[in-house]
Amino acid sequence: MSPEGSRQGRPPSPGPEGDVVREERGLPARIWAGILGAPRNLWDGSIFQKVALIPLLAWVGMGADGLSSSAYGPEESFKALHGHLFLAPFVIAASVFTIVVISVAYSRVIEHFPHGGGGYVVASSLLGPLPGAFSGCALIVDYVLTITVSVAAGGDALFSILPVSWHATKLPLEAGVVLMLTVANLRGVKESVLAVAPVFFLFVASHAALIVGTALLYGGEVPRVAGEVSGGMAQGLQAMGFLGVLALFMRAYSMGAGTYTGIEAVSNGVAILREPRVSSGKRTMAYMAVSLALVSSGLFAGYLMVGVVPVEGKTLAAVLSGEVFRTGLSGWPTMGRILLWITLASETGILFVAAQTGFIDGPRVMANMALDGWLPRRFSLLSHRLTIQNGVLLFGLLSLGALAYTGGATSTLVLMYSINVFITFSLTELSMVGFYLKERRMNRGWIGKIWIHVVGLCLCSSVLVVMVVEKFSGGGWLTLAVTAWLLGLCIGIRRYYSGVAARIRRMDEQLANLPLHNAPTKRPLDPSEPVAILLVERYGGIGIHAVFSILRSFPGSFRNIVFVSVGMVDSGVFKGTGALDDLKAHTETELKRYEELARRLGLAASSETTVATDVVDAASNLCQDVAKRFSSAVVFGSKLVFQRERWYQAIMHNHTNEAIQSRLQWAGLTMTILPIRVFG
Repeated sequence: MSPEGSRQGRPPSPGPEGDVVREERGLPARIWAGILGAPRNLWDGSIFQKVALIPLLAWVGMGADGLSSSAYGPEESFKALHGHLFLAPFVIAASVFTIVVISVAYSRVIEHFPHGGGGYVVASSLLGPLPGAFSGCALIVDYVLTITVSVAAGGDALFSILPVSWHATKLPLEAGVVLMLTVANLRGVKESVLAVAPVFFLFVASHAALIVGTALLYGGEVPRVAGEVSGGMAQGLQAMGFLGVLALFMRAYSMGAGTYTGIEAVSNGVAILREPRVSSGKRTMAYMAVSLALVSSGLFAGYLMVGVVPVEGKTLAAVLSGEVFRTGLSGWPTMGRILLWITLASETGILFVAAQTGFIDGPRVMANMALDGWLPRRFSLLSHRLTIQNGVLLFGLLSLGALAYTGGATSTLVLMYSINVFITFSLTELSMVGFYLKERRMNRGWIGKIWIHVVGLCLCSSVLVVMVVEKFSGGGWLTLAVTAWLLGLCIGIRRYYSGVAARIRRMDEQLANLPLHNAPTKRPLDPSEPVAILLVERYGGIGIHAVFSILRSFPGSFRNIVFVSVGMVDSGVFKGTGALDDLKAHTETELKRYEELARRLGLAASSETTVATDVVDAASNLCQDVAKRFSSAVVFGSKLVFQRERWYQAIMHNHTNEAIQSRLQWAGLTMTILPIRVFG
């Protein structure tokens, strides 16, 4: 590959037959590639449109989380009334009001954070790193539970129409669904969303039919229900007093907190929306808010008007659907059963679709935290399918663990899930309130904008407090303990990376500004002489140390040196073609500085670069293409060697050069890894 070709940033082309020995992939690798699909071309001008979602598909992929919560949120709230159904209309009104407030508030967040305004980004930007890390940890646990509770509730809906004798297979089936969704998301977001879109729209249609049918068949019950509400309120106030009624209302309202759990997903996933992202995000939020408000309130009202009573082994939606379709189609019982199956099958499907949100947004939160040093760097890496593969795999495994631990008990999972959601909601609203208060002198319309966040903060914090107090011993403690443990782990990781960075900065200060007074040589590379191929990243102490190590360890052996660098496309870079161009230009600038250093040391120097998601593959190919132009070549890399080796360092560092060394050894090239000592 010519230098000009490499600087276009495209992967190197294979040389003539026999020039380069490429690694042949084994059967497991070929099977894995077949599962994930072919690599995406970073330099395809339409790649960002191909992997981005329009609002309608975003409503499917992320809005499904919010809409599907109507399957378990209203049910938990209805059960919490314990027969005091006179409070049901007030709970319905409060739920709709909460949906509107949180949705409008997060639409404002999208305006301020057009590249993604999830709880981690908002809290980190407006409250500081530590509150941001706390919000991020809560979100990670939240998205794991998003997957788990959605799949568990989907299993409940499915087995509501199956014989009780089959219920022993419920948990294995749910585990299988988690595995299937993991594989689907490894292939890419858009592919996984397109595959389940029909299920989503079937849910919308079937539940619209259920709610409309309930209204037509039982609309005449409204006067009776209104009378019972009025009489029940009077009796309740007399028996329990205002505070007792208020406490019962708050408990039922808070236990239905699962209804609102998916609202933040759109704000957090703005980065995968099609341009203009702010407009797409707000439109997606509107779709989700309206559909969630209508379906959740419609189902809750249906439970009230029909007088639904819980039945073991069935969801309330299954009981309601059975009553409505049996009554409305009494003359066509077969048709009634078919509609019942379609409704519950679509509910099962939408809940499985909702698990997508955990796979879409959860790894993105981890990637953002990894880029900021709270988690190992490997969680920010993209696969060749442009998915955050490590995060997807981890979320799949953790969801399987949560499913096994709880036995797929939806009520327990909803409680654990809701607590962390409202931690994030509360921190986000607190962040926005603080932002408008600080900006009030520069923003004359701040009062008109802050009120929605003040109301949202009051609602979210109230729900959070009630849930923690009411259900602390019922599983709430575990959610808080896991979140606190994760936060402690993140603080430890951040301190580790900060310590390593401080030591590297000291090396930079010692070596990056060396006073070299020699005039740079203009001697060109000589293909008949050996070449040292040095893998480098940014210009700094590590790379400079490696140059001097080569000269010191192999005196007089090399008069040619070629610097090779791969601009790594991770989740922080993959934001548009302009960002790829900037990355390529920055990498080339860094290499020019290395070339200047080498020439001042009397070496003929050049450089090769590309940008890629797989650094090992791209760097190996570049090194082989350089080597074939010289009589002999030795590849050099560097490795941080710590004075005190720790077991966790293997997790914290990617060991990229060791992987490249294995590739090059198979290709017949010698590679030496130079130790860079890090004291402390």
